[in-house]
Order: sequence, then structure tokens, then C-alpha cells
Amino acid sequence: MPAFVLDDATPPDPRRRWDSLDAAARGACYDNNAGVPDSAAQVAARNAASATYRAAHPDGLDIPYAAGARTGFDLYPATETGAPCLVFVHGGYWQRNARADFACFAEGLNAAGWSVAMPGYTLAPEASLTGIVAEIGAALDWLAVHGPARGIGGPTILAGWSAGAHLAALHLGHPAVSAVLAISGVYDLAPIRETYLNEKLGLTEVEIETLSPLRLAVTPKPMTIAYGSRELPALVHDARNLHALRSAAHAPGALLPVPGADHFSILDGFRRPDGILVRAAQDLLGGAR
Repeated sequence: MPAFVLDDATPPDPRRRWDSLDAAARGACYDNNAGVPDSAAQVAARNAASATYRAAHPDGLDIPYAAGARTGFDLYPATETGAPCLVFVHGGYWQRNARADFACFAEGLNAAGWSVAMPGYTLAPEASLTGIVAEIGAALDWLAVHGPARGIGGPTILAGWSAGAHLAALHLGHPAVSAVLAISGVYDLAPIRETYLNEKLGLTEVEIETLSPLRLAVTPKPMTIAYGSRELPALVHDARNLHALRSAAHAPGALLPVPGADHFSILDGFRRPDGILVRAAQDLLGGAR
């Protein structure tokens, strides 16, 4: 595993004593639902707000980019086709959730004059992680070709949350992507293989080595790496470690701790045009030009 960055201001990384942890303790390192006491209420509120936002913007929903049942886009275009676009990849440890559950997080950027595009993807175990990564690449390819006809033709910032942050980080090098905003992500897959999460993922050694951003060469485009100050320690350290790796390679991009935010509430930074994540996307656009 990569060396972990120590910082006295953060909680200790439990993976530094990984060999001493039993299966339950290892799983707890990544169990965001259990780690946030009101996670169920937050998810219910998010889903309700997303259903409302989706219903109010029906014209660009469920547009396929590939043949799978989940391989479609929900598009929320700005008034101007040339406006910037944020592509948002949802999380759920690659095995749950759907793009429709996150529609409300288009609200702040739409109000700020941006387009938002939300791709879905096939979930594990129906798809391997290798297959999921390929689907996100196919979604970006589709948007680059067909987006202008759907009102989306400006520069693209790719964002993702949780597992979506991992998927976004892997596509920083895509030619259609100007920069990445990675939020509350997991960037080394090796510990995941030794938790309950791997029952559906079935990670291979090749996937761990080739699909872990912390194990890959640095792409020198801008990437902002955000996390909540109340995240689980493993996620805090992954964020800081990825930023340290990129900084050592002189790659541009900020480390953005969001004070008081947990794994779920951090996305509220997309709900208003002056939200912290909206501003982070706007800052990345300025840095990418």
C-alpha cells in the first residue's frame, strides 16, 4: 500500500494497524451510513428533493449513452449551449444508488448559469469495476459528441462523490475533461478488497493496481480534492494522500476540507449558487483555462 501522510490535525488512519483489525472493524472504516448518525434521514431528504427537481426538469431525462439499463444521462442544460457543464458521477460504493437520487445537486450550478449532466452506470455485481470505469469513459465520449445537440457544449468539469469521486479521478485524462472535482472519495482499492464491500465487487489484483488513483501516474490537469471534516478517517487520509501525491508531482489543484460536513451533508455545497462546491467548480474552470 502507498505510504500514508501523517497529520496531527486529523484522526489517526485505522489502516495503519490494518492487520490487527477484524472483519467488522475493517468494514467500519468504510461504512459511511453507520458513521453518520442521521444518514438515513439525510438520504431520504436528498431523494425527495431530487424527485422534485427531476419532475420540474423533465425534458433531458433518461437519455441513453449505451445499451445498458442504467447507462443513461439526466441532462439539465443551461440557457446557453456554450455554458460550462459539470458532469456529476454518483456514489454508492459502485453497487447502489442511481443518478435520479442526486438531481437536487444540479440546483446550485443551474442557478449559477451552468449545465449539469448526470450519468448512470451499471452496478456491481452485474458489472465489474473495470466495466464501470469503461462506462464512465463512454458517457464522456457520448456527451462530447451529442451534448451540443442537447444544449450542452461548453467546457466540462467532471465531478464525483464517494465512489463517483474515484471514477472521476480516473478520467481526469479524458480529452473532454478540463478538470476534476473529487468529493469524499476512496483512492486506494486494496483495503476495500478486505471488507464486506468486496462481496459484490470481486476486485482483482490488476484492478487494484490499475484503478487506484493513489497507485497511478499523476495527470497534470487541475483537480480539487474535497472532503468533510467529519468524514471517516480512512476517507480523510485518502483525500490528503492523493493531494500530497499530486502536489509532489507539481500538479495543480486544491485540497478542500469542508468544515462541519459529513459524508452526506458535504453535497449541500451544490444546492445554492454560492455553495462551496459550486465555487470550487467555478474556481477549477478559471484554473483550467
